[in-house]
Amino acid sequence: MNLKGYLNYLKLSGKIIVSLFFFVISFSEISAQESIDSTKFVMQKSPLSAVLQSAVLPGLGQIYNESYWKAPVFWSILGYFTYEWIDNNNKYKDYRTLFTNSQNVSPEGNRGYLSLREFYRDQRDQFAVYIGITYFLNLVDAYVDAHLFDFNVEDDFGSKKFNLSLKVPLK
Repeated sequence: MNLKGYLNYLKLSGKIIVSLFFFVISFSEISAQESIDSTKFVMQKSPLSAVLQSAVLPGLGQIYNESYWKAPVFWSILGYFTYEWIDNNNKYKDYRTLFTNSQNVSPEGNRGYLSLREFYRDQRDQFAVYIGITYFLNLVDAYVDAHLFDFNVEDDFGSKKFNLSLKVPLK
């Protein structure tokens, strides 16, 4: 894939992510409006606010939703993928330079540089996709977590108490 094709791919990917982002925002507005009109229940956390905070800084929506342990997980994953992207990009640039310089010296002896250049370019592009997927999952997690913030998972069955008693007969 050449540079022009790669840039077109990034533009298309960006448009898809922005479209999904606005779809999620519009869906949260509709569902929030329906829940206010039909019942007395009011959500404590706004899914739209959680998504917007995570869009600005990944992990901030998880902190808003009081899922504090998730933010460092996203930061670690994004940090690792970013490190790998930078490392592969630097190696790609090095082998691109070696390939260009080797063409001036010997056109037949540069196949190794060409294959390494292509390998590191593909790796770099793969980590860019991983970064995008992690960013999108960060937004989805913030949205879902805000919706489920009020969900009660305790074993409270009301005021009923169950007692178990064993009677041993006396002789």
